[in-house]
Amino acid sequence: MKIAFIVDPLAGLKAYKDSSVAMMRAAASRGHEVFAIRREGLSMRDGRVFGHAARLIVTDDDHAWYAEVERMDAELREFDAVLMRQDPPFDFEYVTATWLLERAQAQGAKIFNDPRAIRDHSEKLAITEFPQFMAPTLVARSAADLDAFIDEFGDVVLKPLDGMGGSSVFRVRRDDPNRNVIIETLSQFGARSVMAQRYIPEIVDGDKRVLLIAGEVMPYALARIPKAGETRGNLAAGGRGEARPITAREREIAETIAPLLWQRGLLIVGLDVIGEHLTEINVTSPTCMVEIEKQTGFSVPAKVVEALETLD
Repeated sequence: MKIAFIVDPLAGLKAYKDSSVAMMRAAASRGHEVFAIRREGLSMRDGRVFGHAARLIVTDDDHAWYAEVERMDAELREFDAVLMRQDPPFDFEYVTATWLLERAQAQGAKIFNDPRAIRDHSEKLAITEFPQFMAPTLVARSAADLDAFIDEFGDVVLKPLDGMGGSSVFRVRRDDPNRNVIIETLSQFGARSVMAQRYIPEIVDGDKRVLLIAGEVMPYALARIPKAGETRGNLAAGGRGEARPITAREREIAETIAPLLWQRGLLIVGLDVIGEHLTEINVTSPTCMVEIEKQTGFSVPAKVVEALETLD
């Protein structure tokens, strides 16, 4: 197979922990050709969608993990699969990329995750489709509404709708002297919507990343445990990753959601679960595959490639 990955600049990827690199390695180990495309390398001419692609030789050396052996402009439908793995921010250029990928899909290209599904699934708001698994949650721009929510629950997490890696996430208590300035900063004085969720104390045991591949629930989750003095468990915020078998509650949540999301073309999904509650549904470029494989020997990247091999 010829498998193309739309990714951030290769030189900036941290091969020792990057899930996209792990999938490239898994694909190469199974004899497939691996290509990399930058998002800015996408173009459309007379309705045909192209990518400026580099064919790669992939190695296990984290310091020199790839070599470009060929560059070409190819129609996306010439690849057997194209994986959209571009990290946020989910800005207008990201949306434009999903439009281009949707046109390529209409011409026969196999794109994962499905570009329309990526565009339609806000990673923060998507949880509202499954209210039975949510903690009390508010989305609002009004400072009065956010203040009332904080007063009601006393201990709340506030976060922007377009953040990633734990950026700009605040824990705010009822008596926090900075609550007004936090609300003003996050909402930009009422110009932007903010998500507020009741604080879930089980975060001390980890913010669990549960992975779904082609509608199948992976057997291990990565518990991202906050460092001392920190509320956020995100690895990007200094959290420690500990792979664990998924719990009965995590399986209940995941098995409810997985078939529906796979029907929508979401091949790779990362659910965030804290305690009993679903907090996010990640569909742009879910991670944590490498940490799980290193600690358990279970290869999520191999499961991704196996799923691609079964495509019609």
